[in-house]
This record gives sequence, C-alpha cells and structure tokens, in this order.
Amino acid sequence: MQKRTLLDGQKFQITIKRLCHQLIENHTDFSNTVLIGIQPRGSYFADRVQQELSLILKKTAIKKGNLDITFFRDDFRRKDSIVSASSNTIDFIIEGKKVILIDDVLWTGRTIRAAMDALLAYGRPAKVELMVLIDRRFSRQLPIEPDYIGHQVDSLNSQQVKVSWKETEGEDKVILLSESNK
Repeated sequence: MQKRTLLDGQKFQITIKRLCHQLIENHTDFSNTVLIGIQPRGSYFADRVQQELSLILKKTAIKKGNLDITFFRDDFRRKDSIVSASSNTIDFIIEGKKVILIDDVLWTGRTIRAAMDALLAYGRPAKVELMVLIDRRFSRQLPIEPDYIGHQVDSLNSQQVKVSWKETEGEDKVILLSESNK
C-alpha cells in the first residue's frame, strides 16, 4: 500500500476553522440553523465544528445532532453479517430549519441520499446544505455536491481515503491509500 497524506496537524485544524468561518458568513447567528453529523464518522467532524463555532461565537448556542442512516441505505440488506445501527441523537425539531449535514468523506453520494431520507423523520427542513471534510470528486453515482468542502481529492475507485480522528485513532489525519503496482 502506498500512502499519501492529504491533511494532518495544523493544516487539519486550519481547515476546520476555515469551514466554520464559511458557515458564519452564511448563517450569522445560527438561530435557525442546526448541525447534523452523519453516523458514525461525520459525528466526530460535527463535534469539532460545533466546538470551533462555540469558541468563535461565544454566546451563541449551536444545536447539533447525530443521525444514523443504517436502514435508509440502499445496500444494508446486502451485508453478510447482521447490521447494527447507531443511535440517533436529535433532540430538537428540524421543521423549517436550515440543516447542515456533516460527513467526513463524500464519495458516491449514496450516504447523503440516505441521510436526506432519514432526516425527514424529524421534520421538513427549509434548506439542507452539505459540509464534508474530503470531497472525492469524479466518483459520484448521484447528483450530489457539497456546499462546504475541506479538501478536494481526485482519486480512483480503487483508492481509499482514510480519516483518522484524535478521539478514536489518536491523531487528526487524512491519508489516501493506493495499492502499489508490483
């Protein structure tokens, strides 16, 4: 396997801060905006975004929830093992709100489609925007594009993007894995 680092260390942190400032430009006080992290990996990113926004906008309460999409995916029945779902933690109504869906990697778009279906169980939002840490362009199976992008990468379907979070893997890092040609 060949590894190429896309983001790490200070560049990783600066990317999150930049995305937060873009959110502030478009949503100002967050009184009608909520953050929704897509389980499991988007939840870590959503936590970071909420923490950073809270540091920048000291007196603003920013609502954040986590959304499990397991049974909304079009491929969940194709697994060889029993599928286990995470829990949803959305303790607010999204009816009429601006929702920012947050995930770590956008690849085919199928996860986002499933998230939009799952989101409707909590109401009908006024608007849905998408924030991703990594956008794998040129691999879409659905016409879905992010509104906020941390880093874009042109990758082959055979390559893998791996996002490591300090909370789970001990470091913030994004690498692109490629099989080495022998």
